[in-house]
Amino acid sequence: MKKIVFLVLIDIVKNRIVVAYTLILAILSWGVFMLEDSSNKGLLTLLNVVLLVVPLMSLLFSTIYLYNSVEFIELLVSQPVKRKSIWLSLYGGLAISLTGAFLLAVGLPVFLFCEFNAAGILVITGCLITLIFTSIAFLSAISSRDKAKGIGIAIMLWLYFALLFDGLVLFLLFQFGEYPIEKPMVLLSILSPLDLSRILNLLQMDSSALMGYTGAIFKNYFGTAIGMVVAFMVLAAWTIIPLFISLKIFNKKDL
Repeated sequence: MKKIVFLVLIDIVKNRIVVAYTLILAILSWGVFMLEDSSNKGLLTLLNVVLLVVPLMSLLFSTIYLYNSVEFIELLVSQPVKRKSIWLSLYGGLAISLTGAFLLAVGLPVFLFCEFNAAGILVITGCLITLIFTSIAFLSAISSRDKAKGIGIAIMLWLYFALLFDGLVLFLLFQFGEYPIEKPMVLLSILSPLDLSRILNLLQMDSSALMGYTGAIFKNYFGTAIGMVVAFMVLAAWTIIPLFISLKIFNKKDL
């Protein structure tokens, strides 16, 4: 299993796309803090970048990499290696490379310019977002043999989580604004890892006031130690469940 992870990592480094991704994220991260006069403003700006760029890169790169590695996967399957080990090794190689790129590009400037707690939450949620959307990419890739369809599914999922889900939430707020829906909104937030990550970061930066009364509700639920643990458990579930489903499909699929 370690050998497969190592081979995947070497192949990704030779690909140089992840290297370019690291450089672009680093330029954005350092640039944001150099241009902003306040570390909190820089952190908010960087949060928006992370919530858009990181899931898109994790989804697209992982999906395309899996489709381009079909022959390599078929070769591994023909060897006396368990399918579970092959699939998890591929995930491990991609997850390590993308998470490492994020830590190098974003983690370093964030910890240099920002308060430790706020920086830590951004880095942790950013790593979890990387793991989550890499996991979702594995599910979208194994769901279809057609490369164009698989990549299309990945793009649609990114659009849903990054844009459409927020639109749906706003629609519900406008339609049912006269009713006490703040508590249901807390439950609704766990249906999107990006929204949950955004809430955790805003609460850590004491920006919950920007969300009004709803922000106070979120602070009551996620502002406590137990709430934080529950939130991170939900994000962990977003990582494990898609990967587990994709593994089940891969084990039964005729390559």
